[in-house]
Amino acid sequence: MMSGKRINKNRGQLLSCLLFCLTSVLLSISVLVFDLQAEEKEKISLIFSGYIKTDVIYDTRQTVNLREGHFLLFPQDRLLDPAGHDLNAKDTFHILPIQTRLALRISGPQALGAKTSGYIEAEFFGMSEADINGFRLRHAYLKLNWKKAELLVGQFWHPMFISDSYPEVVSFNTGAPFEPFSRAPQICFTWKPEPALSFSLTALSQRDFASTGPAGVSTSYFRNAACPELDFKVAYSQKNFLAGAGINVLKILPRLATETGYQANESLTSLAGYAFGRLKTKPVTIKAEGVYGGNLHHLTMLGGYAVSEIIDVVTAQRDYSPINTASGWIDIQTNGEKWQVGLFSGYTKNLGAKGEIAGPVYSRGETIDHLVRIAPRFVFNAGKVRLAQEIELTSAAYGSPDSRGRVNGQRTVTNLRFLTAVYYFF
Repeated sequence: MMSGKRINKNRGQLLSCLLFCLTSVLLSISVLVFDLQAEEKEKISLIFSGYIKTDVIYDTRQTVNLREGHFLLFPQDRLLDPAGHDLNAKDTFHILPIQTRLALRISGPQALGAKTSGYIEAEFFGMSEADINGFRLRHAYLKLNWKKAELLVGQFWHPMFISDSYPEVVSFNTGAPFEPFSRAPQICFTWKPEPALSFSLTALSQRDFASTGPAGVSTSYFRNAACPELDFKVAYSQKNFLAGAGINVLKILPRLATETGYQANESLTSLAGYAFGRLKTKPVTIKAEGVYGGNLHHLTMLGGYAVSEIIDVVTAQRDYSPINTASGWIDIQTNGEKWQVGLFSGYTKNLGAKGEIAGPVYSRGETIDHLVRIAPRFVFNAGKVRLAQEIELTSAAYGSPDSRGRVNGQRTVTNLRFLTAVYYFF
């Protein structure tokens, strides 16, 4: 009996010893892993930044806009009452700080032989009119940088918005609807055979900026097409000079079923081309871009598409045609550190469809022939504080679309926006 107890005791001591050793090993591994993680974390850099911005806005008439007038597109058409008074010729006033922004820039250890970095940016602009003041995502992406290549995965500016050359206007519209304005989830690969030359291929989807169609503005038309939007761009860039061009292809599926209940075997593929440039001299910086294409609604520009033909009367199958748009802008700004003076000028025209329109039109500004904008600005910088004033004149030529979507019988309405902005950068 004593022998058995001694054996059991020895076994218990041995088990305790093994458990102690195992625990020690696990603790050692944990400490080692923690140390390794600590070393990795030491290589990660986090930089917070952003700004507080308040806009004081006065418009001389009613406008087509977003977020209670903050994001201005163009003036509304005349709306006459029985006495002939224009109901839209009514001025408005507002103060909004919803453009206030927060950003996080991340740089970390190498991976796959590349430098890694990330960027997250958000603001209080909201996702809709009902969500004004809501915190929304603007950018969120990972970058991998090799010696002659770069891979970006996440949400960033649409490739047709040239992040190295865009209008420096005070208004949050950043030149829209003359300038392509959109952010999109994407995978972008850039190859740089030489330091000044780059070729980019981007596959995109839609999220905050979507196409329009029978059910209104929705990402469903893009998603149901089951094909990414594709963009190819080439650019030549030096310290004081930038020039480039690109081509964009978008496919959408406007509906899944026809009004008679049949499967809709329909789709629309549209093309867009663009060219851009920037020249910086000692006194001023000059930027410009031109765009021509169809179905540009998701870029916050004029245009969309229309039903061009009813293919089958029984099944109600349709064919579609893009509404084409031409647009161009130029922006000039002085390069002073304290005082800056700038001038933005833009023009965009509705070119209609290539053929006859036989059904509904899904477009932005289908009753507008052209838009013109002139916007001078004055900026004063005092350390982290900026005071800016902009006078934005936007004229719209409204009329009646013909059988091809081109607008006739034009009448011009004009809005004058007085905008004062106060920034605090951090």
